[in-house]
Amino acid sequence: MTTTPGPETSGPGTIGAGGGTDVLDRELEQLLNEESVEDGDHDRFSHYVKKEKILQSALSGKPVRALCGKKWTPGRDPEKFPICPTCKDIYEKMRDK
Repeated sequence: MTTTPGPETSGPGTIGAGGGTDVLDRELEQLLNEESVEDGDHDRFSHYVKKEKILQSALSGKPVRALCGKKWTPGRDPEKFPICPTCKDIYEKMRDK
């Protein structure tokens, strides 16, 4: 789904003046972008995730969220990558308590 920025007008597909489905489309697109699977530097690391979440992801195909906040669908061998420094710091702080 794509939307183009611009002034909102009344007409087909809108509800009332200054609102309607254009606003809903933009809000939905924003929510989907916030929940999207991330790319970038996080892909260079192995991340800490609860084992049961990894298993659930393998069965459902749904993404998991690491301690650092990275959201992705696991599929690579974590032994081939260094540990995410942010995940490691968070994990160590949790263990120290």
